[in-house]
Amino acid sequence: MAQGEERSMQLPHRLSLEERKKLTVAGVTEVVSFDETAVVLKTGRGTLLVRGEGLHLKTLSLDGGQVAVDGTVTALIYEEPRREGGFFSRLFG
Repeated sequence: MAQGEERSMQLPHRLSLEERKKLTVAGVTEVVSFDETAVVLKTGRGTLLVRGEGLHLKTLSLDGGQVAVDGTVTALIYEEPRREGGFFSRLFG
């Protein structure tokens, strides 16, 4: 198991959204991308896509797995982790 995978298994995952304006996420292992309309975060529970308007990363502490986002949040979407291997291994695995 890779070091990043071990760390993602150890960090507890929590979300807190206040008034759709302040989002706090714990258990983040990587910030994949961010701009004013979307923030993509890798967590131990899958990739989290935060959509909204005027989004800004207020706090970023990957050592503790904490990220805070300010702005208007319109959607929180989880993407399931992709399984490794080819088509047949995913189909029959």
